Amino acid sequence: MKRKIAAIFAADIAGYSRLVAEDEEETLRRLASYRSVVDDFIARAGGRIFNTAGDAVLAEFPSAVDAVRCAIDIQESLRTRNMAYPPSRHMSFRIGINIGDVIERDGDLLGDGVNIAARLEGLAEVGGICIRARYMSRSPISCRCISPISARRK
Repeated sequence: MKRKIAAIFAADIAGYSRLVAEDEEETLRRLASYRSVVDDFIARAGGRIFNTAGDAVLAEFPSAVDAVRCAIDIQESLRTRNMAYPPSRHMSFRIGINIGDVIERDGDLLGDGVNIAARLEGLAEVGGICIRARYMSRSPISCRCISPISARRK
Protein backbone atom coordinates (compact mmCIF):
# COMPACT_ATOMS: atom_id res chain seq x y z
CA MET A 1 0.00 0.00 0.00
CA LYS A 2 1.28 3.42 -0.94
CA ARG A 3 0.78 6.15 1.68
CA LYS A 4 1.07 9.89 1.19
CA ILE A 5 0.01 13.21 2.67
CA ALA A 6 -2.53 15.13 0.59
CA ALA A 7 -4.98 18.01 0.85
CA ILE A 8 -8.36 16.34 0.43
CA PHE A 9 -11.33 18.26 -0.97
CA ALA A 10 -14.83 16.82 -0.43
CA ALA A 11 -17.87 18.48 -2.02
CA ASP A 12 -21.57 17.63 -2.10
CA ILE A 13 -24.71 19.51 -3.16
CA ALA A 14 -26.94 20.49 -0.22
CA GLY A 15 -30.52 19.27 -0.67
CA TYR A 16 -29.70 17.29 -3.82
CA SER A 17 -32.27 14.54 -3.16
CA ARG A 18 -35.04 17.14 -2.79
CA LEU A 19 -33.98 18.85 -6.03
CA VAL A 20 -34.06 15.52 -7.89
CA ALA A 21 -37.47 14.63 -6.43
CA GLU A 22 -38.91 17.98 -7.54
CA ASP A 23 -37.52 17.94 -11.11
CA GLU A 24 -35.19 15.09 -11.95
CA GLU A 25 -34.36 15.99 -15.55
CA GLU A 26 -33.63 19.66 -14.88
CA THR A 27 -31.56 18.79 -11.79
CA LEU A 28 -29.47 16.22 -13.68
CA ARG A 29 -28.92 18.65 -16.56
CA ARG A 30 -27.77 21.38 -14.18
CA LEU A 31 -25.63 18.92 -12.21
CA ALA A 32 -23.73 18.09 -15.41
CA SER A 33 -23.21 21.79 -16.09
CA TYR A 34 -22.13 22.58 -12.52
CA ARG A 35 -19.84 19.53 -12.39
CA SER A 36 -18.15 20.75 -15.56
CA VAL A 37 -17.39 24.02 -13.76
CA VAL A 38 -16.17 22.20 -10.63
CA ASP A 39 -14.01 19.77 -12.61
CA ASP A 40 -12.45 22.63 -14.58
CA PHE A 41 -11.57 24.64 -11.45
CA ILE A 42 -10.06 21.55 -9.80
CA ALA A 43 -7.90 20.78 -12.85
CA ARG A 44 -6.75 24.40 -13.22
CA ALA A 45 -5.75 24.46 -9.53
CA GLY A 46 -3.59 21.36 -9.93
CA GLY A 47 -6.06 19.01 -8.26
CA ARG A 48 -7.09 15.51 -9.26
CA ILE A 49 -10.58 14.07 -8.88
CA PHE A 50 -10.18 10.58 -7.46
CA ASN A 51 -13.79 9.62 -6.77
CA THR A 52 -17.35 10.71 -7.51
CA ALA A 53 -20.78 9.42 -6.57
CA GLY A 54 -23.90 11.20 -7.77
CA ASP A 55 -23.44 14.82 -6.71
CA ALA A 56 -20.36 14.14 -4.55
CA VAL A 57 -16.78 14.90 -5.61
CA LEU A 58 -13.54 13.90 -3.89
CA ALA A 59 -10.30 15.49 -5.09
CA GLU A 60 -6.70 15.71 -3.94
CA PHE A 61 -4.38 18.70 -4.12
CA PRO A 62 -0.66 18.98 -3.46
CA SER A 63 -1.32 22.15 -1.41
CA ALA A 64 -4.02 23.12 1.11
CA VAL A 65 -3.85 26.72 -0.09
CA ASP A 66 -4.51 25.60 -3.68
CA ALA A 67 -7.45 23.48 -2.48
CA VAL A 68 -8.94 26.41 -0.54
CA ARG A 69 -8.45 28.87 -3.41
CA CYS A 70 -10.13 26.37 -5.74
CA ALA A 71 -13.04 25.94 -3.31
CA ILE A 72 -13.51 29.72 -3.09
CA ASP A 73 -13.49 30.02 -6.89
CA ILE A 74 -16.04 27.22 -7.20
CA GLN A 75 -18.38 28.69 -4.60
CA GLU A 76 -18.22 32.17 -6.16
CA SER A 77 -18.83 30.83 -9.67
CA LEU A 78 -21.76 28.65 -8.65
CA ARG A 79 -23.26 31.43 -6.52
CA THR A 80 -23.36 33.57 -9.68
CA ARG A 81 -24.90 30.73 -11.73
CA ASN A 82 -27.57 30.18 -9.06
CA MET A 83 -28.78 33.77 -9.44
CA ALA A 84 -30.66 32.68 -12.60
CA TYR A 85 -32.89 30.37 -10.52
CA PRO A 86 -35.33 30.86 -7.63
CA PRO A 87 -33.79 30.15 -4.19
CA SER A 88 -35.72 26.87 -3.92
CA ARG A 89 -33.87 25.59 -7.02
CA HIS A 90 -30.33 26.70 -6.08
CA MET A 91 -27.67 24.01 -6.33
CA SER A 92 -25.18 24.94 -3.62
CA PHE A 93 -22.19 22.87 -2.61
CA ARG A 94 -20.84 22.30 0.85
CA ILE A 95 -17.06 21.79 0.75
CA GLY A 96 -14.75 20.27 3.35
CA ILE A 97 -10.94 20.38 3.18
CA ASN A 98 -8.46 18.40 5.25
CA ILE A 99 -4.77 17.59 5.03
CA GLY A 100 -4.11 14.04 6.04
CA ASP A 101 -2.43 10.73 5.54
CA VAL A 102 -4.13 8.67 2.83
CA ILE A 103 -3.63 5.31 1.16
CA GLU A 104 -3.60 5.18 -2.63
CA ARG A 105 -5.14 2.11 -4.25
CA ASP A 106 -5.83 1.86 -7.98
CA GLY A 107 -6.05 5.66 -8.30
CA ASP A 108 -8.50 5.98 -5.41
CA LEU A 109 -7.56 7.48 -2.03
CA LEU A 110 -8.73 5.93 1.22
CA GLY A 111 -8.23 6.43 4.93
CA ASP A 112 -8.74 8.83 7.80
CA GLY A 113 -7.62 11.88 5.78
CA VAL A 114 -10.48 11.33 3.33
CA ASN A 115 -13.00 10.49 6.05
CA ILE A 116 -12.28 13.70 7.96
CA ALA A 117 -12.63 15.82 4.78
CA ALA A 118 -16.04 14.20 4.19
CA ARG A 119 -17.13 14.96 7.76
CA LEU A 120 -15.95 18.57 7.40
CA GLU A 121 -18.04 18.86 4.22
CA GLY A 122 -21.09 17.80 6.23
CA LEU A 123 -20.34 20.53 8.79
CA ALA A 124 -19.95 23.32 6.20
CA GLU A 125 -22.70 25.84 5.71
CA VAL A 126 -24.65 25.64 2.46
CA GLY A 127 -22.46 27.44 -0.08
CA GLY A 128 -19.59 27.41 2.42
CA ILE A 129 -16.23 25.80 3.07
CA CYS A 130 -15.15 24.05 6.27
CA ILE A 131 -11.38 23.69 6.72
CA ARG A 132 -9.40 21.95 9.41
CA ALA A 133 -8.05 25.10 11.08
CA ARG A 134 -4.64 23.89 12.21
CA TYR A 135 -3.56 23.77 8.57
CA MET A 136 -4.62 27.30 7.71
CA SER A 137 -2.78 29.23 10.45
CA ARG A 138 -0.07 30.38 8.03
CA SER A 139 -2.29 30.69 4.98
CA PRO A 140 -2.46 33.88 2.91
CA ILE A 141 -6.22 33.31 2.81
CA SER A 142 -8.32 34.98 5.48
CA CYS A 143 -10.35 32.48 7.53
CA ARG A 144 -12.85 32.86 10.34
CA CYS A 145 -13.02 30.25 13.10
CA ILE A 146 -16.66 29.41 13.80
CA SER A 147 -16.10 27.16 16.81
CA PRO A 148 -14.00 24.21 17.85
CA ILE A 149 -15.54 20.94 16.66
CA SER A 150 -14.49 17.33 16.40
CA ALA A 151 -14.58 15.78 12.96
CA ARG A 152 -13.25 12.42 14.12
CA ARG A 153 -15.61 9.54 14.71
CA LYS A 154 -15.78 8.55 18.35
